[in-house]
Amino acid sequence: DVMHGVNLDQLGRRDPEVYGTFTLPELEVRIKGYAAELGFDVTFWQTNHEGEFCEELHRARDRADGLVLNPGAWTHYSYAIRDALEVCGLPAVEVHISEVDSRDDWRRLSVIRDICVGRVQGKGADGYRDALEILRRELGE
Repeated sequence: DVMHGVNLDQLGRRDPEVYGTFTLPELEVRIKGYAAELGFDVTFWQTNHEGEFCEELHRARDRADGLVLNPGAWTHYSYAIRDALEVCGLPAVEVHISEVDSRDDWRRLSVIRDICVGRVQGKGADGYRDALEILRRELGE
């Protein structure tokens, strides 16, 4: 599963110099292509509601082998999402379109980093390919 969090539905409108000009549907087409090259079948999910993100993490273990997560701003403070990811128990890769570590100080904190099997940032849409490659290695495929 590829799970997109808060404000990612605004790609294409939101600060193109930081996030690029592609929309979320365009990003998902690219990710689907990357996944096919790597032998993955992917599903996509996005919400702007933290509790829904947690609920989806609870359901993910019943249908997925691993996760690629871009929780957006929740990455930096949502211990609820961290706990739900821990309960989920699937290997997960944290991905960010922008290079969050070189932006605002508050963006440098990730409350999920230590329970993810990898992290990719600052590579735009191509970062999702890197995240899928990390996940493939983790799954031994």
